[in-house]
Amino acid sequence: MGALSRPEEVVALVKLRVAAGQIKRQIPPEEHWGFAYSMLQKVSRSFALVIQQLGPELRNAVSARSLRPPSSSSSHTNSIFITRVCIFYLVLRALDTVEDDTSIPTEVKVPILQDFYRHIYNRDWHYSCGTNNYKVLMDKFHHVSTAFLELGEGYQKAIEEITRRMGAGMAKFICKEVETVDDYEEYCHYVAGLVGYGLSRLFYAAGTEDLAPDSLSNSMGLFLQKTNIIRDYLEDINEIPKSRMFWPREIWSKYADKLEDFKYVENSEKAVQCLNDLVTNALIHAEDCLQYMSALKDHAIFCFCAIPQIMAIGTCALCYNNVNVFRGVVKMRRGLTARVIDETNSMSDVYTAFYEFSLLLESKIDDNDPNAALTRKRVDSIKQTCRSSGLLKSRGYHLDKSPYKHILLMIVLLVVAIIFGVLYTK
Repeated sequence: MGALSRPEEVVALVKLRVAAGQIKRQIPPEEHWGFAYSMLQKVSRSFALVIQQLGPELRNAVSARSLRPPSSSSSHTNSIFITRVCIFYLVLRALDTVEDDTSIPTEVKVPILQDFYRHIYNRDWHYSCGTNNYKVLMDKFHHVSTAFLELGEGYQKAIEEITRRMGAGMAKFICKEVETVDDYEEYCHYVAGLVGYGLSRLFYAAGTEDLAPDSLSNSMGLFLQKTNIIRDYLEDINEIPKSRMFWPREIWSKYADKLEDFKYVENSEKAVQCLNDLVTNALIHAEDCLQYMSALKDHAIFCFCAIPQIMAIGTCALCYNNVNVFRGVVKMRRGLTARVIDETNSMSDVYTAFYEFSLLLESKIDDNDPNAALTRKRVDSIKQTCRSSGLLKSRGYHLDKSPYKHILLMIVLLVVAIIFGVLYTK
């Protein structure tokens, strides 16, 4: 009943479902590319959802196209872009799978992370680790390597360089904990800021964008990474056989003796205060992200970048002052996610989303929270940036309660959405 109680999300959900079905029918025929595209949807539903919005000419990217000389054709340029980003993502996803597997002994894991940038050139290399779809990715990594080797040399070198630096950074933090806020910034830079660097370079190399400043590219990655680290507290702390701890001791030690103490009900008040401290820390990147996105020219790249950032600010608003972060999975509902994907087409949409989610976060600030004043300051700064753009609309995003109460309205809109979905497939 979640989606049904919010009729404004039903049409977006239906459109998303139809688009997902179309993508499955457009997986390239070559075995290695077919594996890459199908695996992308399995290991990152959110990333695949973003790609769904790029149009059929962008999604239907095959190796034959990637081998042709550069063309002035927009569809060809965008198809190559998707091909490169898909492989870039899967290479880093595989690297991350090695880092995440806490069953791998340190003396084995560290050399793999440090040498991973070499392994991507070896069609025969694979290393069995991870679980479920991540294990399949690692067991059949030769498909990813085969696809990688069909990219142009310049793109191979760009992916290699980011993989090398990220693997070295991950290896460093396998051997040390995240103690200070500076450590936290450094770790997030290695695992996400470098992704921002890499994508900005791919956009520039494709001739579609100017080269963004490293500081802004870094913030694009850090905002997403910090949001994920905040949201995934319980999953990381309960990891078997060994907990993963990414919250910086410099922050959490103000509220508890041990990081795992936050998952116990009796420590809820301090846990939420620490949570709010970390959300406030993440918000410092929001204005850099808005500046980065406002400079993008290509519509496909804009959507690709903007949707995850809106999801991040929405997730920050959802997690803020929310004790459920320490009780289970907290994430934006699928209907709201579908709306964000469906409605994000311009900077006006981005400013509106950032503004409305900032308002929602602001409404949850408790004046008794130790960081309330700083949180308000950062939220006010984001709101002012959005207002000064002169592009605000009204979307009416809601994180929890539905503004609709009439069952009849829900049923009517659901029927309309289903009819629309049928027409959409024809």
